[in-house]
Amino acid sequence: MASFSLAAQTDVHAHIITDSYRLSIDSHKASLDEGFPLPQWSVSAHLAFMDEAGIQTSVLTVPAPQPYFGDAQESAIICRELNEECAAIKGAHPGRFRFCAVLPLPDVDAALAEAKYALEVLGADGVKLATNAYGQYLGDEDLEPLMSYLNEKKAVIIIHPHKPSSTNEALVKKVPLASYEYLAETTRAVLNMIASDVLVRYPDLKVVVPHCGSFLPNALPRFKGLLPVMTAHGYMKNVDVEANMSRLYYDLAGAATDDVIKTLLTITVPDHLLYGSDYPYVSPTALMEAKASLEKRLPALGLNTEDVFSNNARRLFGEKVYAQETGERIVRIAEIEVFADKIGEYLSYAKEVGETSMAMEPGVIALFSMQSKDDPAKVYIVEVYADKAAYQRHIGTEHFRKYKEGTASMVKSLKLIDTVPLVSVPIGKSR
Repeated sequence: MASFSLAAQTDVHAHIITDSYRLSIDSHKASLDEGFPLPQWSVSAHLAFMDEAGIQTSVLTVPAPQPYFGDAQESAIICRELNEECAAIKGAHPGRFRFCAVLPLPDVDAALAEAKYALEVLGADGVKLATNAYGQYLGDEDLEPLMSYLNEKKAVIIIHPHKPSSTNEALVKKVPLASYEYLAETTRAVLNMIASDVLVRYPDLKVVVPHCGSFLPNALPRFKGLLPVMTAHGYMKNVDVEANMSRLYYDLAGAATDDVIKTLLTITVPDHLLYGSDYPYVSPTALMEAKASLEKRLPALGLNTEDVFSNNARRLFGEKVYAQETGERIVRIAEIEVFADKIGEYLSYAKEVGETSMAMEPGVIALFSMQSKDDPAKVYIVEVYADKAAYQRHIGTEHFRKYKEGTASMVKSLKLIDTVPLVSVPIGKSR
């Protein structure tokens, strides 16, 4: 059984496999293009899983393969039918399903037209984009008109890996795509977006990276190390890696072990972690066991269970979770327990990030650290931001990333307490 109420939880990584989609794939003999067959799916079975698992809302996306077989008009028809089916299911079960529209890429004009119809007419909650559509990778300059429109709509983009544009067929028969290539493929696509500065140039996009960030936590330091060398020789343009990264969210579908989550937190913040099941690609029994385990383990990792399973996703899709998200200032308290032998070094980082943030960021009204007299390993930080936008800018700054990465191994536990201020008296510096 779920550890908290049904009304709390959202699954951002769930797939819809309609009869029409299966038929279109089968008609082109593409059912095994990804190395394994499509699983069975129905609305009733999905709802039964959600009810038993304690999930209120699932965000539906069409899986791989991409329904494009060389005929743009045919693909547009297939995608239109799929999106209308998703909209009908969402309408028939209020509050239980959201959906992110499938687009007929690599035809950008057709994809743009379908995105407009899905978002403006059908009420889609975002779009799903494949890591690549027959060699057209995310970050490709041909996608600029689509990205510009999605940015204008402040759209949620859910990425899902597809078969790489070039593979060793003998190898992938022995090592399934999902075990390695999907992770590499996701990493490849996201790094290409960063190299193209997509997420800085289109700052209102909200992009969800699947499968615990894939290989990004491992690849990103190497990418950042190579960037100055490549730009110095004119092989790449200089981009703000941290600013791009601050726009990314991550679902925990897949093997969300403690070590994987700790590693993921070296490149992101707790507010950007989201629960994902990957239903129906894993059996309901296995998914419920994994979900129950994750719920139990998150507090020990310094994470708020309700944020990961509910609040972060609700905010991603524009819901107001706390009173301060109406545009008022954000006030929160961080309760941090530091390993005793690291407390001195930690306090140095905390002092530096507090002073730098207050001096350089007008939207940071207060960032005040305190150490417990009774237990010096316990630190409390009062954080006050002018609004949510100021907070989002703060976590994308170089000095915050330095603090986050530098103290990751020092922190034993972290608890974030969001508050509702009872008085409107200004705190700290005035603006």
